[in-house]
Amino acid sequence: MCSLTALEVVRSLSCPGDVESAGLADEVCISLRGFEAEAGLAIERVKIDCFDQGALAGFFLPALHRGASAPTVICLSDEDITLGSMMSRLLPASLCGTMSLLLVDAGNSTVHRSFKPEHRLQYWLDYLEARPDVDARRIAIYGEGEGACHASRLALSDRRIAAAVCDGGLLTPVMRRASLRWMTGVGQADPDEALTGSLPPSRRLPCPLLMVVGSRSMIWEQDALDLQAGYRQTGADCSVVVPNNVRHPLGEVENFIAVDDFVFEWLDSKLGSARQLDPVTYL
Repeated sequence: MCSLTALEVVRSLSCPGDVESAGLADEVCISLRGFEAEAGLAIERVKIDCFDQGALAGFFLPALHRGASAPTVICLSDEDITLGSMMSRLLPASLCGTMSLLLVDAGNSTVHRSFKPEHRLQYWLDYLEARPDVDARRIAIYGEGEGACHASRLALSDRRIAAAVCDGGLLTPVMRRASLRWMTGVGQADPDEALTGSLPPSRRLPCPLLMVVGSRSMIWEQDALDLQAGYRQTGADCSVVVPNNVRHPLGEVENFIAVDDFVFEWLDSKLGSARQLDPVTYL
């Protein structure tokens, strides 16, 4: 597990296009295969037949410390975040916990693009509900990049989601603003300005929500704080975490280890013990 974390640290420090970093993804995959061999059948390769829509692929990692059934987190990334990279970060952060992980492998799924992402994810919810080692009342979803948008849509449309680490529905109005600026010829908005004109999502997530601001997020800090203020006025459970950056000769690097640890601590507080965390956390 330490080697997987080290590989992700090196990948984060490498310059874009660096020849030496090109093989890091392969190294992560090799390490994962080695870990899978050591763990026996701990990591399950899952394939779901969606009838005439194609098939979905993923990996299921059961919780190491669990009773008859355990809470489970569905993990989503996007095209810019490889599954190997996501696994190399999340496995070390989750191994000592009580939660199972379902990592969606979009790259090896054959479902038609016309099939909406939230509808694909509902197939995964059906699959988890049918597993005897999954507590169907404690299923959460965690999305990075564009996956955070898909996670929001699923949490909005399906009451089976007990907690969500996502964009809170912010990406759609932000993209709408950007499209409007492009069509009207107005220049790029300054992210440091207060976004008093932000378009709020038309619906609010019915479950506890955590928004992660940083390099793997597509939302600005002020947008997240504005949305949180609206949520809290209605008594809803909404938290924000903002990572710090580590100085490096090539530039600042986000402390993803602290972020991932906090995300799982937050998920555990919603799916496991009733610990109280600060509504806004700066790591």
